[in-house]
Amino acid sequence: MQNNDPQLHGESLDPGATDVPMADELAQLQNRVAELEAGNAELRETVLREKAEIENQRRRLHRDLEQARRFANEKLLNELLPVYDGLESGLAVEGGDLASMREGISLTLKSLLKVAESHGMVQIDPLGQPLDPERHHAVSMVEAPGKTPGTVVSVLQKGYVLNDRLLRPALVAVAKD
Repeated sequence: MQNNDPQLHGESLDPGATDVPMADELAQLQNRVAELEAGNAELRETVLREKAEIENQRRRLHRDLEQARRFANEKLLNELLPVYDGLESGLAVEGGDLASMREGISLTLKSLLKVAESHGMVQIDPLGQPLDPERHHAVSMVEAPGKTPGTVVSVLQKGYVLNDRLLRPALVAVAKD
């Protein structure tokens, strides 16, 4: 015959006795869930702070770029002020002779060219050089005895290059064949 006594098989007759380990396990799981939720909240807060910091950096960068655009020519204009002053002084002179006036204008032009060169602009004066269609614009062909055909014999308007980029081609007259 079989013995169905629960005490012989290690089982307890008290139904609350099996709930203690389950209650402990439930408490541990609840603690673990609380820890994970706290970690999740902390991560969410970190992400929000980082997002706000990125937005602030974007705004600062936009503001700095706007300032750079507004004042990009400040250095150039500061260097042009002496040229401006020289021209004003030249115009203020009453009854000066032509030679001194030409000399003053020449010095002012040299000053202006020096400022332009310091900012990467170079003047193109191709007199006596072969025609370069990339940098010169031939507006006429003239008889020029003793000159090689295709050579620039006169410059009607000088050209300019800014940091190896053509700003304006030189307008030239070229020797005929």
